[in-house]
Amino acid sequence: MILDQAWSLAPSVALRHERFGALAYHFGNRKLTFLKRPELLTVVRALGDHPDARSALEASGVPSSQHAAYAQALEGLASIDVIRPRTAGPSTGQHT
Repeated sequence: MILDQAWSLAPSVALRHERFGALAYHFGNRKLTFLKRPELLTVVRALGDHPDARSALEASGVPSSQHAAYAQALEGLASIDVIRPRTAGPSTGQHT
């Protein structure tokens, strides 16, 4: 399950905070993705600092009742290479 794995922002993705959440631009495939909730941006930024996605959700203040919805959102971000599985080390993505 995605929540039990370590993830981080893909190194070729830059995040730009917006009032609705954020824009994620992938420099490799040139795709622009909207993160439609500021809370999701907080979680994505926290992924590289925690041992798994569940820990990042908890640290970001996401209630356990919403973990399934966030897992689905993270799966979508993984499918388009915004986030990647992490084996070791800190996140190397760009935060702007």
